[in-house]
Formats: sequence, C-alpha cells, structure tokens
Amino acid sequence: MITCKFENNAPGLLRHVTVDGLVIHGDKILLIKRAAHLIEGGKFSLPGGYLDRDETAEKGMLREIQEETGYTGTIKMLFRINTNPLRKGEDRQNVDFVFVVEAGEQTTKPDNEVNEIRWFPLGALPHPDEFAFDHFESIELYRQYLKNPTNLPIVS
Repeated sequence: MITCKFENNAPGLLRHVTVDGLVIHGDKILLIKRAAHLIEGGKFSLPGGYLDRDETAEKGMLREIQEETGYTGTIKMLFRINTNPLRKGEDRQNVDFVFVVEAGEQTTKPDNEVNEIRWFPLGALPHPDEFAFDHFESIELYRQYLKNPTNLPIVS
C-alpha cells in the first residue's frame, strides 16, 4: 500500500498499479523466471512490474518488457484489469493491467530481476504451481479468449 496525504491532510492508503504482458509471438508466449531475491522468486511469471510516476500504463508495460526480457514490443490490446484485493502471492494490494503485446526484437539483456526467459507454446505451459502470483490465471483467460472471443477488457 502507498500512504499519501490528501488536500485535507488526512492520510490515505492507496493501491499500487502494476502492468503485466502476455508477450506473444505466433502460438508462443514469453515467460520469465523471477530472480530468487524477489517475492515468488524462482517461479515463472509474465513480464511486468510497477508503474512509475508520470508514466502511462502502455509506456510502463513496454518499459517493463524491455527491462525484464530485452525485447521490444507492440501493444495489441488491453486484455484484463485485475482489481482483486486478495491476489495470490501478493504482499501488497495491487491493481493490475494486463496487455497483449506482440513481441519485437530482443535488443538488450534481461535485468537482475530475471533468472531466465523462455518461449513456451500456449498449449505446453509449466504446471500452474510453478507460476508466481495469478499469472497462470491470466494466461488461461487468454487461451479461453482465443477459442471464444469476448468483450475486452476482462475486469475481475
């Protein structure tokens, strides 16, 4: 939670804003394995992270993908807004924007928050227990969307 003071000097607790990317290339998705020093370290996740001040969600998404995977990308759509205050594996109460991103070129190396990056076929993912947070859930929603497109974004 973020503690702020409002105009009347009353303190308030605010939720963090995070962004995650379903980085797609053909029928494959790019996953990262989180570094051991992070929450949920050693588990697979979507590339993503916290939005910086004065940054749009779209710019934050592309920055996080570049930092964590080295890839550039093009945002195709906002897929999901996750407002669940009890998200799995979270120690903070985040509002998460999940984007579908078409992978570009890998132009740099991943940062120190990542131990591994790997492309997986959408039909051959690691076991759900190997995923950090609720990222497997977002991928499952995306796989369902591919079979039966619905109105987007999905709000949960």
